[in-house]
Amino acid sequence: MTRRQTLTAALGGLAMVGAAALVWPQSVPTVAGAKPDAPTIAASGEPVLLELFTSQGCSSCPPADRLAETLATDPSLVVIARPVTYWDRLGWKDSLAREDNTTLQQDYARRGLAGRNGVYTPQLVVDGRFGAVGSRREDIAAGVKRYGRAGDTTIRAAKREAGGYAVSLSGTAKGKGELVLVAVTRKETVGIGSGENGGRKVSYTNVLRGERKIADWQGGAVKVAVRADQLKVAGADAYALVLRAPGGGTVFAARWLT
Repeated sequence: MTRRQTLTAALGGLAMVGAAALVWPQSVPTVAGAKPDAPTIAASGEPVLLELFTSQGCSSCPPADRLAETLATDPSLVVIARPVTYWDRLGWKDSLAREDNTTLQQDYARRGLAGRNGVYTPQLVVDGRFGAVGSRREDIAAGVKRYGRAGDTTIRAAKREAGGYAVSLSGTAKGKGELVLVAVTRKETVGIGSGENGGRKVSYTNVLRGERKIADWQGGAVKVAVRADQLKVAGADAYALVLRAPGGGTVFAARWLT
């Protein structure tokens, strides 16, 4: 039985929803000659959110993980790694995977992304609007240029003397939004014991540790407080704010808390 058939049997059927069909979760081969350490992708204006759906059990993912590390050095980008759970069923349990990441990726696929839609690894999603293979820098650059930072929404944050941050939201909403506080570990290196990457050590950048909704938003100027106790997620050493439509919708704005 091929690896694709094995994964298909393990996962069972995923239903098609509307015009956007969920494909079988799969790994996408790295492009021959890809250069994960190529120069960063500059975005103009407000920061652009890049979410990398990756897995320790996916042999095609390490080049995308390395590219994410490079892209994360660009202050115009907010790069977050979201390890998924569905490769766990082939024998190696991803130590960083979260079911919420898998659900978000499936929500994106149901809604339908421009570019390469579907459920696969490594997948990089630009502002909740465009999907690309996470190791294909040129495709990601094109997605950032065309789909990054649509609209006039902004997030501003200032440290409070009592701890936490005073946050200001502004802009025009085309629907309901929610402000999400995202907690990450800046760098995590994992020794992988078995599976497609067995015997390797792989490093992850800005890997998700937790997230929580802290406010609703329907446009206009809004003030929000991020309390100091909300910035104490176990294992996290950095935090970002993401303003997005719920259920795998468009990302309106994103910003690191510094």
